[in-house]
Amino acid sequence: MDIASAPAARRRSAEPGGFAPVSLIDGDPAGGFIVLCDHAGNRLPREYGDLGLTPADLGRHIAFDPGAAAVARRLAGRLDAPAVLANFSRLLIDPNRGADDPTLIVALSDGTVVPANVGLDEAERRRRIERFYAPYHDAVDEAIERALAAGRAPALVSIHSFTPVWRGRMRPWHAGILWDADPRLAGPLVAALRADSALVVGDNEPYSGTLTNDTLHGHGTRRGLAHALIEIRQDLIAGEEDARDWAERLAAILADLNRREELHEIRHHASRAGRVRPL
Repeated sequence: MDIASAPAARRRSAEPGGFAPVSLIDGDPAGGFIVLCDHAGNRLPREYGDLGLTPADLGRHIAFDPGAAAVARRLAGRLDAPAVLANFSRLLIDPNRGADDPTLIVALSDGTVVPANVGLDEAERRRRIERFYAPYHDAVDEAIERALAAGRAPALVSIHSFTPVWRGRMRPWHAGILWDADPRLAGPLVAALRADSALVVGDNEPYSGTLTNDTLHGHGTRRGLAHALIEIRQDLIAGEEDARDWAERLAAILADLNRREELHEIRHHASRAGRVRPL
């Protein structure tokens, strides 16, 4: 199942217990950008408890992208851009996967077993899609529709973060730009960041942007919208001041790129996406 065909359960308001799966930030729909943050939070609804994990585990990268929400919120404010952030932990369900992806709800993440996800039945899987996954993607679609109605196709900017060390090896990149087949935003972003000689910037590193039905494939590639996923190393945005500095850096670059009208044209590209995101 792709994002477009996921059940439309429009539950953006807080559920009983005060849990809201999605946060929305207002901005100018004709301003040129929509900021997304798939892994903004590590919250869990009351009835799910802690999924059988420790507080330390829920504070790790397996549960969310540390620092990403702070960058996304600041970036949206600087650009006066609408933003959509997923508040729920990716261990509950991962909004940056297709609804039929085997890693949509994981039982094992970076060596840690998620007890509540072991042996998950289909009814619970559907329940999580309807209550958390679908409302997030509905909100992204609605932000896009508002931008189109305002007369300007938006470019999508998705903010993520990655661990400094993976499988015992230091990662050399300060940031990476992920993309599939449409280079309109990704190419200039890579070039602008690499203009700073102090930065090591990955082009489809440390991950590939070619994953079938991930957020930008579903909302960007399929709709012909310019888009890029920005990964920032987590130790570089661990504090509010560092997150602010990265948001300011990105805002300056994106404000300059926003003058390129090609970013606001609907152009369809043949996707290179596959079923697995290579590491």
